[in-house]
Amino acid sequence: MAETEAQVSKTMKKSLLIVNCFILVIGNCCGPLIMRLYFLHGGKRVWLSSFLQTAGFPVILLFLFICYFYRKQHGDDDHSSTIIFMKPPLFVASAVLGIMTGFDDYLYAYGVARLPVSTSSLIIAAQLVFIAGFAFLLVKQKFTSYSINAVVLLTIGAAVLGLHTSGDRPAGESKKDYLFGFFMTVGAAALYGFILPSVELTYNKARQAITYTLVLEIQLVLCVFATLFCTIGMLINNDFKVIPREARQFELGESMYYLVAVSSAIIWQGFFLGSIGVVFCASSLLSGILISVLLPVTEILAVIIFKEKFQAEKGVSLALSLWGFVSYFYGEMKQSKKKSKNHKSETELPQISDQVKFYERLHCAPTVYRKVACIL
Repeated sequence: MAETEAQVSKTMKKSLLIVNCFILVIGNCCGPLIMRLYFLHGGKRVWLSSFLQTAGFPVILLFLFICYFYRKQHGDDDHSSTIIFMKPPLFVASAVLGIMTGFDDYLYAYGVARLPVSTSSLIIAAQLVFIAGFAFLLVKQKFTSYSINAVVLLTIGAAVLGLHTSGDRPAGESKKDYLFGFFMTVGAAALYGFILPSVELTYNKARQAITYTLVLEIQLVLCVFATLFCTIGMLINNDFKVIPREARQFELGESMYYLVAVSSAIIWQGFFLGSIGVVFCASSLLSGILISVLLPVTEILAVIIFKEKFQAEKGVSLALSLWGFVSYFYGEMKQSKKKSKNHKSETELPQISDQVKFYERLHCAPTVYRKVACIL
């Protein structure tokens, strides 16, 4: 019975992983595009774009209510009447991560405002390097020669972009602003590379069972504090006063302005919900890999939709990134096969070890007892 329940739990977790991967795909591919759409057609408020990345958090409440009613109907004795799972230490950790996420949102929005999507996406791919490094330091993530190779290739790919940055600089933008946007995007990649392993560390250190409902609560608190951080920035920058005027001057029309804003909030919420869900179902490193592996999709969509330039440097960077992805996944396949073989050998090991211990004891016993034992 226990084995059956474990199998059901494992199957549910795999299904949940697939759902979160799907949500992450939509958020990761469409989020940068809709944000760039805002800036290309007259939008100039960086703090507003930062705010919209987490302002869709009310969507999480819908999922939380579904989880609550599911527990109530299925008679969970421990939590069927409890709405909130989170304990104070976990709340504080989630709030701190939320503030960091808000700052990361600002760095990323600033970069997208200055850089083409195809360029910013390639830079963001470098966050896998930071995720890998912080995952090693914070959650003791193990590495193979293949994963190290992937990290090196992605680092070189990002460096190639930095060698010739003026080729795809948008018209009317100074080289100083372009470079500043470049380094702000690198900063965003580094900070988010720290946040994802920190989320995994929070799961590991939490003194309570980590359920998907609790993961949703963590995400809710994280987004609320990130949104509050960006709201303060908007108040200081007087963004709320400028929004109506900017909407009227938006090139695609006022109604389209608000539609872009609402769509951006919902799509970005899918990105954050998907990424943190993958961390829960697997690991922060896998979440980072999935975010990076979607790079070619975003890259192609940006070139098609926004007619962005695709120079040789981007081609080299993209090739190195894809090479890194293939290297990583090949290493993971070999590692999983090795683990399955070790697991099979471990199941046979106790019987062998018992026989060895028996013969060791037999060897140390007096001669008469050894003869009797061998006869028996």
